[in-house]
Amino acid sequence: MSNQSWNVAFVIWRESVEALLIIGILNAWLAQQPRAHAVRGRIYLWSGVVAGLVAAVAFGALLIGFGETLSDDVLQAYQTAAVLIAAALIVQMVFWMRAHGGSLKRELETSLQRAADRANWWGVFVLALIAVAREGSETVVFLYGTLAWARSDQLMTLIPVALFGFGLAIVTYYLLQVGSRLISWRIFFRTTEIMLLFLAASLLVTGVDNLVGLGVLPSLSGRLWDSSALLSDSGGAGGIIGALTGYRARPDLVHVLVYGLYWGLMCLILFWPRRGKAA
Repeated sequence: MSNQSWNVAFVIWRESVEALLIIGILNAWLAQQPRAHAVRGRIYLWSGVVAGLVAAVAFGALLIGFGETLSDDVLQAYQTAAVLIAAALIVQMVFWMRAHGGSLKRELETSLQRAADRANWWGVFVLALIAVAREGSETVVFLYGTLAWARSDQLMTLIPVALFGFGLAIVTYYLLQVGSRLISWRIFFRTTEIMLLFLAASLLVTGVDNLVGLGVLPSLSGRLWDSSALLSDSGGAGGIIGALTGYRARPDLVHVLVYGLYWGLMCLILFWPRRGKAA
């Protein structure tokens, strides 16, 4: 697969697993209710899932359609903004899951119980709609930022990659459900969080490249070093690593500063609360 394909497959895989987790929690709660309530509740649940998918697709069409109305110069700025927003959303999503992951099941079940107590199954519909639309919209922004400069013929070749990522998500969800003793949801999310933070770093560096090209940021120096003889970032394994982590074989000073500041901030946010609790 190409470098972009790896990003597409990973993003769809990770986001789909998260959406399946939420839908699975809702469905499992309904399975514990009286049969009549469960049947009625599932109608609203899957209607909400479909509505969420429609909302995400509509949002994607809006992003692409708006971009096509812009001139070339404005389009480049628009696509650069999409890359940077995608990076920020990835970071926000990682820390949101860290904050809410442990209580997510309880919060969803509490909301479901309130809806059941009021015999208001539209609450189930809204929960499913919001969950799927949120994950889908995040995926749309990530993919638009990642594929902003891809040609239309390249986009068509990524459809099988997207299907592969979704199929892998279904398999992953099933394995996590039946093999929780071997690998827990906590380990899965902690591992993929680090991968997502590296992907956000890659998008951030791409955004910096574009800002330098637009003249918004200075490069601050010439090439600081050239490690392409050891690992090139233009193809093969180095290209995949570059796409997933932001690695550059010939970086300018601005790349090094932005990358260092990004990881310094991430480490501060990730580990500072732990030190506080230990104290």
